[in-house]
Amino acid sequence: MPDGEAAAVELYSQDEGHGPVVLLLHGVGLSHTVWKDVMPSLAEEFRVIAPDLRGHGRSKAAADAAYGFPELESDLLRLLDRKKVDAAYVVGHSGGALLALRFALDHPERVRGLVMVSGAAYTDSHTRSIAQRWTDTYRTDGPDAFGLRILKDLYYPDWIEAHLDFADQVRAAVKHQDLGPATKWSETMAKFDEKARVPSLKIPTLIVQAMDDQVVDASHGRILRQSIPGAQIRILTETGHMVPLERPRETAEAIVGFVRGAESTSATATG
Repeated sequence: MPDGEAAAVELYSQDEGHGPVVLLLHGVGLSHTVWKDVMPSLAEEFRVIAPDLRGHGRSKAAADAAYGFPELESDLLRLLDRKKVDAAYVVGHSGGALLALRFALDHPERVRGLVMVSGAAYTDSHTRSIAQRWTDTYRTDGPDAFGLRILKDLYYPDWIEAHLDFADQVRAAVKHQDLGPATKWSETMAKFDEKARVPSLKIPTLIVQAMDDQVVDASHGRILRQSIPGAQIRILTETGHMVPLERPRETAEAIVGFVRGAESTSATATG
């Protein structure tokens, strides 16, 4: 079945709060729970919708799903329609940031603002090599070695040292996780390249990037900041790829400040 034509998926989502809608998109192999420590602060002022993307968490998908961007974007459109949301502030982390960018480019009328956390305008050779190393480690050395590998690559070392119980939970979880959807989505993202279209964005944009990200080099934050007209950037030091888990307070503060500013600017423009 061609990309974008697989069976429709009704996404599971957590929906909290009232006000301007903030849509939170997780990355590959994760679920809406990556935002668990960010959502409470956001829900104090906004309506926050955090879905599990197809094949992840509680959202299922047909065996023939390709996990291409047309499929994933169609799922989001159906979710917003079902929730009666005309447009949202779309926030994505990692692979979710790439999806958020594509969604903003393809459906600008549904996006009031864009926040990319640990994202990029394209997938470079470094990120592709990291993803391939994960695949090779899992196939060659098994799930426990894979769990150790992703812990080293995804998190800032000092954070893991302070959260060893969490590290044990991750190692236990990957032994039972179906990595098929994550593998397919990763293969799609390996070809991701929106450098040519990024300068056409005309919506408020915030870039949140970690200086010690071992998966997406911090230089991608600067590239996005320079490429997207009017984009803001927040750089976090001593932080790895998993920004929403490692730095939830700072992540929430950045999103709240961004949405407040965008809403204020919009009200002034229409007032």
